[in-house]
Amino acid sequence: METGNSQELQIRLISDPLAYYTAMLSDINRAREYIFLEIYRFRNDPIGIRFRDNLIKKCREGVKVRLLIDSWGASSGFAFFQELIDAGGELRFFKKIKLNWDAFTKSHRRDHRKILVIDDEVTWIGSANISGYSLNWRESMFRIKGSIAKPFKRIISENYNIYNKYFFDKLSYTRLIKYNGLEIIRDVPSIAFQPVKKKFLELIHSATKEIVIESPYFLPGSSLRKALIDAAMRGVNVFVHIPKKSDVGIMDVLTSKYLGELAEKGVQIFFYLPQNLHAKLFLSDRKYFVIGSSNFDYRSLRYQHEICLAGEHKSLVRQMVSHMNETRRSSEAFDYERWMQRPVIQRFFEWLLVPLRHLF
Repeated sequence: METGNSQELQIRLISDPLAYYTAMLSDINRAREYIFLEIYRFRNDPIGIRFRDNLIKKCREGVKVRLLIDSWGASSGFAFFQELIDAGGELRFFKKIKLNWDAFTKSHRRDHRKILVIDDEVTWIGSANISGYSLNWRESMFRIKGSIAKPFKRIISENYNIYNKYFFDKLSYTRLIKYNGLEIIRDVPSIAFQPVKKKFLELIHSATKEIVIESPYFLPGSSLRKALIDAAMRGVNVFVHIPKKSDVGIMDVLTSKYLGELAEKGVQIFFYLPQNLHAKLFLSDRKYFVIGSSNFDYRSLRYQHEICLAGEHKSLVRQMVSHMNETRRSSEAFDYERWMQRPVIQRFFEWLLVPLRHLF
């Protein structure tokens, strides 16, 4: 634990993929000592190739490069990175899909984190993968300048060491990390340890004025739904921003199942229209934030390795408020009456999929 003032950290929110990819590559090219990357998806496409080639270049300059990529989300393999490995880069794919008697349980646990750390100076965390398919999405990536990079580097190294393990000390790997008034919150696949969900509940219960959530996949469990409804009924303005159409159609059907219940009790829901909203943001009372890789759904909070940063930071909150206001201006409000008249076939699929909600 380190003490200090979180305001000393320089944090910048970037929502446009072209802008943050350019900035990330610029940071990579300035690296002198090391580049550590933990990512869910690193695709073999023009964006992925550009990142890979820049990482190869840094390897050849003597910079230590370490990559931890989820094996399911990668969309690339060892062959794609062979030149990087030959140049001295370190690469591991997180937990392969294996066919065995417990295949579902084990294969469901994915590394969904997105962290890039460079030279103990710069940290990137947020919602985005390294992929060209999301170039027109609305994201939330955060460039953090300051020595908070050191604990994030340790976090990547720790997950790098358990890349192929299904059994490890979950208490140790979810222990809260405090840094200058901020909290680094780590989720691992667990029913007993769900620190990100715990933080969401804490901030929802304590909110007095406003809660704003942005998530591409909005499927909160009963305790989170109840907390949001209770907040709305005690006079808190609760806003939920989700995409009109996400990249996972089944999730949209499941999400629809619960929207009426929330809206009827005062939760204000908005559908983002221009393209997919993939940002993952939480803000209460325009003061307390949670940012990172976690979606507001069962799967993130129960089955996946996630990483979030929480706390207070005036400059960051101003940027988040601006981002959220822009999102809402490009959205349409949920229509409860139209929802009540949705087709019977949609209601049937909602009913059919609810028992499988933990899978998506």
